[in-house]
Amino acid sequence: MKIRASSKRSSLKFFVLVFLLAIPLWLLSAIIGNIATLKVPVTDLALAFMPLTAAAILVYKEEGLGGVKMLFKRIFDYKRIRQKIWYLPLIFLMPIIYLLVFGVMRLIGDNAVADNHLLMLPFFFVLFFILAAGEETGWMGYAIDPLQDRWGALKGSLILAIPWWIGHFPSIIHIGGTIADLAWWLPGAIALRILIVWIYNNTGKSLFAAIFFHA
Repeated sequence: MKIRASSKRSSLKFFVLVFLLAIPLWLLSAIIGNIATLKVPVTDLALAFMPLTAAAILVYKEEGLGGVKMLFKRIFDYKRIRQKIWYLPLIFLMPIIYLLVFGVMRLIGDNAVADNHLLMLPFFFVLFFILAAGEETGWMGYAIDPLQDRWGALKGSLILAIPWWIGHFPSIIHIGGTIADLAWWLPGAIALRILIVWIYNNTGKSLFAAIFFHA
């Protein structure tokens, strides 16, 4: 009998391991400084791969090298997206959300400015796809299915959003974020995680879809 991979997995072990791997990088962030263009700590480039690293370690322990290879192959499992209409939200939903947020900020008197980096978009997309792969291979490729199996999609999304939210605290604080910034990030993290899980489930559990949307 073939046992479902998610039945062997522990989301709690994954969360703990991600944070243990991240602590040294959080401590180094104050020493190394920021990436000027992106205004984020340099160590965030490595932190993005801690979920992938944690997932690979646990999958190797649970399923061996073959399981790790299968996990990495899922990064480009776009063939799972049988209904091509799902490429519409994959490509356009996040840009529309950010444009709406930008518009609301301007309407309420926040003089928000969008930097013009249009010519850099191809570079940034490739960079963000790589970083998103580092995150989502862990969060979606490993942790979400055991949560969904036990609690369902919505509750699983809410549970997954909490460590994802907390994991961003050091970086937000490092760049001068306030308690209010941390608090506002919670509904944002929950909403985004629900959207990512919604897309993941409706694209045949395509990890590529989750990564693409995140990027």
